[in-house]
Amino acid sequence: MGSDIRALLAGVRDGSVSIEEAELQIRREPFVDMGFAKIDLHRKIRQGQAEVIYGAGKTAEQISGIITVMKARGQDRILITRLDPEKAETLRGNTDFEYFGQARIGLIGGMPEPDGLGTVIVATGGTSDIPVAEEAALTAEYCGNKVTRLYDVGVAGLHRLLSHSDELMSASVVIAIAGMEGALASVIGGLVDCPVIAVPTSVGYGASFHGIAALLSMLNSCASGVSVVNIDNGFGAGFLAGRINHPMRLS
Repeated sequence: MGSDIRALLAGVRDGSVSIEEAELQIRREPFVDMGFAKIDLHRKIRQGQAEVIYGAGKTAEQISGIITVMKARGQDRILITRLDPEKAETLRGNTDFEYFGQARIGLIGGMPEPDGLGTVIVATGGTSDIPVAEEAALTAEYCGNKVTRLYDVGVAGLHRLLSHSDELMSASVVIAIAGMEGALASVIGGLVDCPVIAVPTSVGYGASFHGIAALLSMLNSCASGVSVVNIDNGFGAGFLAGRINHPMRLS
């Protein structure tokens, strides 16, 4: 159950909110139909995190309209993924708007204080994987997690990864991001006792098939406890890591 509903019910219990007021708030429309989009207002109640805006394919005006509705319904912190620089420039008039160009992420309202069980580590095989890694790291931070970044620690120089053994061993979740042959996830999976989320990237030469080679390698990992998200899906990995690191959020 979401924290907003908990606070509402606590108000009913202590008498600061009437039963009628609480009923009205709970029964408030579950979504707003804007014609081009239906904004899910109850997602935080169901899932513990409010709706995130996927920026690709939407115009700047559509994104701005969605932001306006979210703010009007009390969502002060908003994440926008796959946001290109031109659209970001249009949105800069919004209060507290930040743009992270490498990750193509827009943020309104700043990052929350971390309240997860432990640390989420985001590790990449190479520097070319960092845009996907930053999408994962920023998403995990948006979901209330402490994040440690370990970049360019791929298997071509295994000593680089092993020099961070203490950090890896103490993580709650590791997100392993790699293109080429995608071996990083299996190596990390064989070292740690926490869940590993593997993210294949489209980085690589011709026979990598834009990330399919890394995807298949990660799906066939011989290390136990490795799960795999879609190619270049840093957002999905960061969001899942947040779920794992907050097991009691919906209880």
